[in-house]
Amino acid sequence: MKTDQDGLASVEDIMALAAQLSGVASAIHERALVAIRAPGDARLGEDERNGAFALLDEELLLRQHVHALYLDAARAVVKGLGQPQQHVLALTADAAEKIRKISVIANVTGLVAAVVGLAGAAASGVPGTVSLALKDVRDRIKAIKAQ
Repeated sequence: MKTDQDGLASVEDIMALAAQLSGVASAIHERALVAIRAPGDARLGEDERNGAFALLDEELLLRQHVHALYLDAARAVVKGLGQPQQHVLALTADAAEKIRKISVIANVTGLVAAVVGLAGAAASGVPGTVSLALKDVRDRIKAIKAQ
């Protein structure tokens, strides 16, 4: 029997996470393109533009994890995560929103790496790994809010 603390405990839960992570990948793509398309004389420097191209690489990696989750959702089911599905999805939605709104690319790279790590952890189906990845995303969001 599924409880409120059993996030990612069904194929449907994994599919919902994959959909949410796909939205995060779209946010990464949108944010990177804003920096890349900025005029050369804009306040964004070369480092910002280079960071944006690096984000596109992270987006590709995240989309690969998302596709793996979709293709093998049954294997990725996590038993005993100890965190509600609603929390997992809210956290990834918050990450996507932060990625869209952060003005400096350098401030978003750690969050993007944490989300990519979460996608990989979810694909592993190991509760401890997923819990650590969720904590990393949560900590990075808190750090961004504190800035």
